[in-house]
Formats: sequence, C-alpha cells, structure tokens
Amino acid sequence: MKEVRIQKTEISILHFSVALRLFGVILLLGLTASAQWVKQSVNTTASLRGLSVVNEKVVWASGTGGTVLRTIDAGRTWKVMTVPGAEKLDFRDVEAFDANTAYVLSIGNGESSRIYKTTDGGTSWKEQFRNKNEKAFYDAMACRDSAHCAAISDPVDGRFPAVVTYDGIVWEPFTGNMISAQPGEVAFAASGSCLIVFGEPDEKSFLRDGAVFFVTGGTHARVFKGGKNPTWDVSSTTMQHGTSSQGIFSIAMLDAKNGVIVGGNYENPDDAKDSLAFTTDGGKTWKLGTGLTGYRSGVTYLDKKTIIAVGTNGSDITRDGGKTWRRLGGENLNAVQAKGKRAVWAVGAKGLVAKFK
Repeated sequence: MKEVRIQKTEISILHFSVALRLFGVILLLGLTASAQWVKQSVNTTASLRGLSVVNEKVVWASGTGGTVLRTIDAGRTWKVMTVPGAEKLDFRDVEAFDANTAYVLSIGNGESSRIYKTTDGGTSWKEQFRNKNEKAFYDAMACRDSAHCAAISDPVDGRFPAVVTYDGIVWEPFTGNMISAQPGEVAFAASGSCLIVFGEPDEKSFLRDGAVFFVTGGTHARVFKGGKNPTWDVSSTTMQHGTSSQGIFSIAMLDAKNGVIVGGNYENPDDAKDSLAFTTDGGKTWKLGTGLTGYRSGVTYLDKKTIIAVGTNGSDITRDGGKTWRRLGGENLNAVQAKGKRAVWAVGAKGLVAKFK
C-alpha cells in the first residue's frame, strides 16, 4: 500500500507540473493575443494619414476629402468633419493640443498646400496659410506648442522651403538658414512624421539645438537636426535610397540622445531591407537595425523599450528597444502615435482607425 501511495503522489506531482506548464503557455498566448489592433467604428471612408494623440481620451486624425476626425472619449464616439472649402484637399498632417485646438495641413502643389486651424473643436475653421509658390509642395508640419509651429516643403531651387508661426495666427516664410537639398532629394508626406519637434519651448526662436528633426529620401536618405542659431547638422544614412519612392519616411525621438527612423520603398512594401536605423548620440550617427517585415511610414515609442512601426503591409512591435521584432498584424496603416501605453493609435486606408490593445 505504501508503494502505491508513492506512485500516486508522483503522478499527482507530474500532473501538477504539466498543468503549471500548460497554464504558462496559455498565459503567454493570451498576452500575445492581447497585443493587437482593435478597429474603431468611424463613419468615413477617407484615406487617413494625419494623426495627433493628445492624451488617453483626445485623439485627432485627418485625410482625404477635407476630412478631420476627433474623439474626446477614448474612441467610444467620433466626430467626423469636413473643413469648409477644403472638400477636395488631402490633409496629410494634424497637430492637436486639446479637445478644441488643432491645425491641419493639406498637401499638393501651389494652392493645394494649406493650413487651417480650429479653436472650437472643429465647429469652425480658419484658413491661416495658402501656398502661392507653384513649385512648392508642403509635406509635413510640427509644433512645439499651440503658438510655435513650422511646415516644410519639397525642395524649390535646391532648398527645402518652410513657413513658421510664432503666435499661432500668422504664418511667414522661414528666413533662417534653409536646408540645402541634393538633386533628387525629397521629403515624404506619408504620415506627417518626417518633421518633428523635440524639446521645450523657446520664446526667442522656433528652433533650438536638438529640437527639430527632418528626414529625407529619394536620391539621399538623410537626417537634419535644427539648431537655435539657426544651423542644421546633417547625417547621411545607409537607409534605402536611390529612387523617388525610397528613403526615410518617419522619425521618433525617445529623448535627446536616442531615436529611431523607418522607411524603405513604398512601391515595394514587402521589402524590409535597410528600412530601420537607430541613433544613440542625438542623431549624429545612425546604425541600421533589422526585424521589420516591410516598408514602414510611421514609428512611435510607447516607452523606453517598446516601439511600434506601421506600413501598408502591416506593423511590427519590439519590446527590447529594437533588438528583436514581432509582426503585429497585416492592417494597411499609414501613421501611428502614442502618449504612453494606454494611448496608442494608428490610422490607414479606407477610414481605418485602430487602437492598440
């Protein structure tokens, strides 16, 4: 009888061990499955590329047909707006600051490039800037706060033109040291994140050392860092480049030293070669990374170790600072932005709005 009891005890321990391991597998699968995009119910079919996450409750987005979206309840309901007089415009960028205040930038040659602003949640819009240069094509906009913003164009006569506002009302040509372009070098109006502002407000000048980053593509894939003087430091990278569809499409900075760039070739979205790079010295040098599963037009930090990159053939996530990546899904996404782990959003084709969960 004693021998039988021992056998039963051993069997019980074995069963417990198997059950414990099975529970671990189920838990791991559950955690993996929970990391996914949850599609939102939004009454629009516009192609969306502009995205601005203000906080856990307030999110703005923008796209074709003069479309602007806003939620103030974390995505439970969405207000879909069409900016009057902009019904034929494509809003590729939106910069928002609260539930009421936002700028939108439309793209295109000449007068198609415009900037509108609302201060009442989209009930009314005021046109603040209309491009008069037929050669210019504005790609992206970035703001330090609601009064200090800049927008940048593709090259005209060998330089990237820009307009700035210092009061949130009047936009004027940037008269500082403009960025010189190489022949065939361009910017991409893909997600509104080829131009970003990083740092605290500077009342004397829009620019401040290390605060403005701008990335390019085409014949060159370069990163520009704006200074207070203003001056520009330029870093060449080995990211994909050479044709008009290749280059760097998006940049995100974790802090003053650490950042990430993504890109590739939008005409070949499954090609992930040389589509990712990191800096640890404030943008002076960039080291190629691997692990993405295709061309990526948007990238964002969730925290120090977690990064999400999105593109037309899907998205990828890393939880170890970029050492390893896992495919997150196959949704056609153009832009991604986060304000911490609880406020991570992406937008894409045919009115797609998704929340990371």
